[in-house]
Amino acid sequence: MSESLFADASRRLERALKYVSLSEDTSERLKYPKSSLIVSIPVRMDNGELRIFQGYRVRYDDTRGPSKGGVRYHPKVSLDEVQSLAFWMTFKCAVLNIPFGGAKGGITVNPKELSKLELERLSRGYVDAIADFIGPDVDIPAPDVYTNPMIMGWMMDQYNIIKRQLSPAVVTGKPVTIGGSLGRDTATATGAFFVIQNLLPKFNRTPWETTVAVQGFGNAGAELAELLWNAGYKVVAVSDSQGGIYAKQGLDIPSIRRFKEANKGIKAIYCEGSVCNIVEHEILTNEQLLALDVDVLVPAALENQITAQNVNDVKAKFIFEVANGPIDSAADLILEARGIQVFPDILVNAGGVTVSYFEWVQNRSGLYWTLEEVNQRLQHKMVEETEAIWTKSQELSVCMRTAAYVYGLQRLGEAMNAKGTRDYYLNG
Repeated sequence: MSESLFADASRRLERALKYVSLSEDTSERLKYPKSSLIVSIPVRMDNGELRIFQGYRVRYDDTRGPSKGGVRYHPKVSLDEVQSLAFWMTFKCAVLNIPFGGAKGGITVNPKELSKLELERLSRGYVDAIADFIGPDVDIPAPDVYTNPMIMGWMMDQYNIIKRQLSPAVVTGKPVTIGGSLGRDTATATGAFFVIQNLLPKFNRTPWETTVAVQGFGNAGAELAELLWNAGYKVVAVSDSQGGIYAKQGLDIPSIRRFKEANKGIKAIYCEGSVCNIVEHEILTNEQLLALDVDVLVPAALENQITAQNVNDVKAKFIFEVANGPIDSAADLILEARGIQVFPDILVNAGGVTVSYFEWVQNRSGLYWTLEEVNQRLQHKMVEETEAIWTKSQELSVCMRTAAYVYGLQRLGEAMNAKGTRDYYLNG
């Protein structure tokens, strides 16, 4: 049986602990989630059949504030995956100095097989099952893979019904019309773009001489691809769950996004107004995209895409992790030995949780910001923490991932120390 995702994720913690002076109590606490919940969600389907779906919510740590994390709808969702994602979120919030702990949730389901009404019943049923486990001051869900503002709106409304009060801050990533923040739907990609723009000049890379491949043409991957395209980068390959396309001369990302929205697939086309022409391109698998000879590789799909089995096929010089955990720990060491720069998920994709925090603040205060204000605050936060982690990596002569975990560990350790000694073992 292969090693669990959580066991592999924990290896990053073990490596970083060598560079931080923490009490044994603190390091031991960070190895385990605070609480885990498994629920069964009965849903009446449109044909009258009753189906039971498995749901999860894990609060990993809440030392620095209420826990925060998305809800994922995917056929492969498991407790192991949700626990790993909550672990990563704990460090992500610490790295960005956001006053939240880490959590994650999910339902084992293929949402593409459900009607809109079935999705709504499932989403409301999930909140019914976990309502006592979440709250604006306890644990705050958000969108993740195959969840969106509409689903967050249903979840917030169901929580309000259960609690008989208006609690917009119970979830983030809601529609703007019911308390969502401007810029939240694009925040993960926008934050990643700020990190890329900050780091590549340190290696004397300019946009117009940099080729990019993006694995995962969903919300984050497609938005980031267009931001990079607009900035002058040559995006030569993109892929979704069905496969990918490659054109050495570069792709017209806005046209591809319009085509996918209309046709639920991707094809290399170039559009002027309403007239579109197919561009010469190659068809790729997701695995082949990862092996392209490009300057920048952006894994923006799911975890464990680059492993010990395929890591030697990777030719990119820089990897920016927009997905959570796309590289396993064994592949990490090989990439580092080969001199390939990997910029970790707990920094690169933290724009989403950062603007979720902004949304929570706006909900609590009742004052709402313009899109310009949101993006200015996001840029400041992403650049500030990127620079701090870069400096840490240079000081310790370690990779950016280890530097990010060291940085997060220091903040978590300080918070735990500030709360004082807790005696967990003796009564009286």
